Order: sequence, then structure tokens, then C-alpha cells
Amino acid sequence: MNDERTPILVGTAQLVERDVDPAEAAEPLAMLEQMARGAAEDAGAGDSLLRQLDTIAILNVAGWRARNGAQLVAEKVGAPATTFYTSEMGGQIGVTSINHLSERIVNGESQAALLAGCNNMRTMKKADTAGVTLDWTMGGTSDPEMLGVAKPGHSELEAKYGMETPPDIYPIFENALRASLGLSLDEHLERIGKLFHKFSAVAAKNPHAWFPIERSVEELITVVPSNRMISYPYTKYLNAVLNTDQAAGMILTTPAVAKRLGIAEDRWVYWLGGAETEEEAWFPSERPNFADTPAMADSSRSVLANADLTTDDIDHIDFYSCFPIAVEQAARQLDLDIEDPRGFTVTGGLPYAGGPASAYTLHSLAAMADKLREAGGGRGLVTGNGWYLTKHAASVWSTQPGASPPKRGLIEDLPSAAIDTTPRAATDDVSGRGTVEAYTVQFDREGAPYRGIMIGTSDQGTRFIANAPFEQDVLEDLVANEAIGLDGTFRKKDDLTLFSPA
Repeated sequence: MNDERTPILVGTAQLVERDVDPAEAAEPLAMLEQMARGAAEDAGAGDSLLRQLDTIAILNVAGWRARNGAQLVAEKVGAPATTFYTSEMGGQIGVTSINHLSERIVNGESQAALLAGCNNMRTMKKADTAGVTLDWTMGGTSDPEMLGVAKPGHSELEAKYGMETPPDIYPIFENALRASLGLSLDEHLERIGKLFHKFSAVAAKNPHAWFPIERSVEELITVVPSNRMISYPYTKYLNAVLNTDQAAGMILTTPAVAKRLGIAEDRWVYWLGGAETEEEAWFPSERPNFADTPAMADSSRSVLANADLTTDDIDHIDFYSCFPIAVEQAARQLDLDIEDPRGFTVTGGLPYAGGPASAYTLHSLAAMADKLREAGGGRGLVTGNGWYLTKHAASVWSTQPGASPPKRGLIEDLPSAAIDTTPRAATDDVSGRGTVEAYTVQFDREGAPYRGIMIGTSDQGTRFIANAPFEQDVLEDLVANEAIGLDGTFRKKDDLTLFSPA
């Protein structure tokens, strides 16, 4: 092991701030400073560790328009950092970022780095309602480097038919997976309810969880006013919660620096490697198979192969969990049983621990480090997923150095190479008949279905996107019965294409 070029995570910090008056709530800079200082204290080195930081990365913070937030944090904590990063938005970006920072240490480009992020959506929403102006600190004298590439996650055509946000789109994949597994609607609801019941049980024991409440399977899947249907089959309790005020941060360094600062080895968690990739079919409606996520397999299998590990070598797992389908697919791509006794979260997941925008995986990374240290050993796998099962990242951690030097990247023999991943361009310029491959039905706040999104193949062989007729009985039937595999006809209404099962 090279003490100068082996990345170790030595300190973590997390914060959850509930029900604070928006005029008094901590601003992003204050939260991030607290995370930096908290992580340094957790390492047992305090200011002496902060004075070693040469790199600071601050993930995208919704609503904060500082020119260089990372530079502002450096000034606040007295860090001599000269390399600063911001990031694109995305659920994978926290894992991507820590992989990047770790790789820089491996390459000798950094000796100590802070990675932090926060989410202030709860405060922003309350401030807007109360008419309060949030006077957040701005500033920075240079532009930070960008981690990731920002580009739209859905197409204009998809938006035209109601595919604009995660709650609109993830259910489409969920329904496709259900049909591919041959499950009935009721069997499937029970399956995802059991899966996320376990997540809520973990959240109930997590001091940093937004909703530390264990919910039964029935509570999660039963539609009542407090748990209305959002987009079938997901009730409110099965959706990620973005409306939080949370923050997390961690410090990476090397064994050489840690020894010099007297950081105890029981605080060290080794980065064994990382990998990232994205689906070739970027837009959701263009996926060749709505029940598969081949690039996710590429990412997860690569990170294990890079570390000379198999899934049997992993003790703890945190799969990105914005919706059940994200967890189901993460398990499927590693051939893990949905009932795997290790479980798939160390936080409780985005619907219960909280889904603080781009920063969620920082909470899962921090919780994983804490879990490994508390257990006195073991290995952990942490994954991230951005946009709509589109962007994927994974990393592996251990309380012991790996059998081989840590590395980042995809393996040569990728699982996706064995299947067709070519995008299927979607269109609404269709006529005649077609067959449904994937769908969802969206509900209003009063609990009534108001729009069906239908995707499939026309009898000309083209991939179509359409809406179901805006008729209550049709929409209710799509929720009550399996719609995948339905044949139907197309017709135009204004500028929309409608698909009528018949």
C-alpha cells in the first residue's frame, strides 16, 4: 500500500434541520461550514485537518447562486485549498464526485479533500409561502470546475405527454418490470411494499432521517388521504421526499497525512474503487427494454471487479432508492434476491431518510462509513442513480485496504455488450394500431386519475408515445387491470396522439 496515494475517508458529518422559521434557518454556507468542521472533528483532528485541505467540492445546491461556494467554505474554515468544484444535478453525482476525488489522490494530485452538499428546499418553500426573502451569502472570485455534464433528462416530446419529473417517469419502468416478472397487480404492490417497509425500519433507527418512522406494508401501499396515489403504482409514501433541510459532508485524505495528524486507524475507511456510466438510450421513452437497465449493471459489476470482489464479499449495501424500481433494478443487475438478508440501505432511503436533491448519496456514504467503523470491519457498496435510471455510479469501501490498488473505471467485458442497447426513437406521429410496452396513470391531489401515459410499439414497428383518452372510466380501468400488452388504436385530439385500448 502506498501511504501517499491511498484514499481513505476519515471524517463524516450529517445534519437534519426540521421546522425552523425560514428567517432563522441555516443558509447553505452555514450548513456547509458545519459539515466541514463536523467531519474534521469526527476524524479527531479538527482544525489541523482543515488546514490540510487542498481540494473542496460542493455539490449543486438548489437555489444558491454563489459564484464559488467551495471557495467560500474554504475561507470560512481556514483551508488553503486551491482546487474547487461544483457539480451538475443528479442522484449519482455524490458517488461520482467521491470517485473523482479519490482518483485524484491515487494520481498524486491531492492529499486531502472535502466533499459536502446540502438541501434547503424546505426552507425555500416555507419562505415563499411566508413571503420571506432569503438573504443567502453569495460570492467567490473564480469559477469552480464542474463535476458531471448538465443536460436535460427528458425530451420535449416526453414533456408534451406528461413525462417531466421523476414521479411521472419512474412508475413507467416499475409497471414494465412487474409485467416482465409475471406478477399480478396485487402481488406486485405487496412486493414493493415489503421492500420499502424494510427501508422505513432502517430510517426509524437513523438519527439523521427526515421521517424516522417505521411503516407497515399496508401503510405504504394503501391509498388514503394522507397517502394518496401519485402515479400508479406509487403512493405518496413510495416517493422520494425532496422537501427537506439536510446536509452531509466528509473528508478524504491519505494514510500518510492521517498518521501525521494522529488520526486513529479505527477512523479510516478505504476507497477500494469506483465506476460510472450512463444508459446509451438517454431519454426514458427511447429505452429498448423498459424492464432493464444495462448500464447500471456495467457500473456495479465494474466496481466489484476493479476491487477483486464479488457480491458475497460485501457486508453492507446502500442502493439509490428514490423509488422502488431503482432498488429492484440495482439488485437485479447484481443477481441479488430482493429478500437478501443484508438489506439494501444503511440510511432508510430517500422516501424516509430524506431525498436531499443531489446530496442524498453523501448521506449514504457517511452512513456507510459510520456503519463500517461501528461494525469494526467489513465492506460496503454505495450506488447512485441520476435522472431516470439514466446515470449510474458505484463505489466500494472497506475498513481494510484492498487486495489490489484502488482504481476507477469500467471493465472491458461489460454486461451490456451482450444485449442491444440501441435507443429506439419515440414519436407521436403514428396511426393504425399499437401495443403497450409501458405506462402509468397520474392522479390529482383529490385522488382522481387525470392522465395516462402510454408507450409501446405501433404496428409499423415504431416506438410510440401517447396519452390514454382523458376519460375517467378508461383511466380507472388502466389502474384496475394490467395494461402492458394491450392492443389499441390511435387517434388525434388537438395536438396530442391518444391511444385507446380496443
